[in-house]
Amino acid sequence: MNSENLQEHIGAQQVEPPNSRLHASQSIFQKRLRKFRGLKRGYYSFLILLGLYAISFALPALTNEKALFVQYQGRSYLPLFNYYEASEFGMDAIGEPNYRELAKRLAGDVEGWVLMPLYPYGPNESLLELDGVPPHPPSAEHPFGTDDRGRDVFVRLAYGFNVSITFAILVTLFSFVVGIIVGAMLGYFGGSADIFGQRLIEIWSSLPFLYTIIIVGSIVVPVYVTGQNLVLQPSFWLLIFLLSTFSWMGITYYVRGEFYREKAKDYVGAAIALGASETSVIFKHILPNAITPVVSFAPFSIVANISTLVALDFLGFGLPAPIPSWGELIGQGVNNLTKFWLVFFPLGAVFLTLLLVVFVGEAIREAFDPKEFSRLH
Repeated sequence: MNSENLQEHIGAQQVEPPNSRLHASQSIFQKRLRKFRGLKRGYYSFLILLGLYAISFALPALTNEKALFVQYQGRSYLPLFNYYEASEFGMDAIGEPNYRELAKRLAGDVEGWVLMPLYPYGPNESLLELDGVPPHPPSAEHPFGTDDRGRDVFVRLAYGFNVSITFAILVTLFSFVVGIIVGAMLGYFGGSADIFGQRLIEIWSSLPFLYTIIIVGSIVVPVYVTGQNLVLQPSFWLLIFLLSTFSWMGITYYVRGEFYREKAKDYVGAAIALGASETSVIFKHILPNAITPVVSFAPFSIVANISTLVALDFLGFGLPAPIPSWGELIGQGVNNLTKFWLVFFPLGAVFLTLLLVVFVGEAIREAFDPKEFSRLH
């Protein structure tokens, strides 16, 4: 190689990539976010779950037995938000009217009209007008069939998705907050506080979780409020509280170990030498570095919490009726093995949801790998 070619070769090696300065100026979170977006399977799974979860909050307007809007004899009604007697619409029935029948009755009538949801069936509505004895097989009108009480399976799966994801996210959030705080205190202060705290955790973790659920469930009676959102039922929050009290201990051990490892590093000693308070050292310096491996556990914790809720509902110790539940549908499938739609569709919904969450968890774990991106690099 002559001198000119050698100089060109050296110069080519010294040329910086066009985006190197941009990447160098990015924060550690931006780098991890860029890495996460580059992991297509996990990123698209996250978008699918996020989209479905957002849509699930609009389910009362998309699938419901109540009309969205009724125009009758010059007056406007909003049945989705208010209760009306059937007699107000000239019907002989007692109580709330069947808005599907009202829509058929007013079709082409100058007196009024009815706007129904896209899928006009509710999660707790027994379809008594169907022929035969429930459960009814899938049909063009009910593609997932009905359960043993004549309720549409598709609607209950859709509402159950919202309940399951909301339940899992809240349990994960509460358990992580408690686990991170307790683990940070044990790992930072150590000594007798650490020993005493670990003994308390060992005692608490030895309590039987299922027996606790059974005992508390037999004492506390759920209170139902007419028209209240399903997610706001007291038993829902009670179950979240009980599961959270047993879920935070695993996170505590991870955070405690990370604090022990991080507090021995030079940057912590430098912060203390500069006069930083203990609160500042814990939450500003150590916690951002110690929490990195914990974040990657969140999706897998959501998987565990969804599975726990499904198992409790299957055993009959979970959410009370008539809250839509995947576990309750699976239990019906076990009792009706010849009704394939009660087995295939609920298990398929659980499998696909957990699969998507696992894909997201794998992508987050790889994106938050401290060996690739670190605050100390």
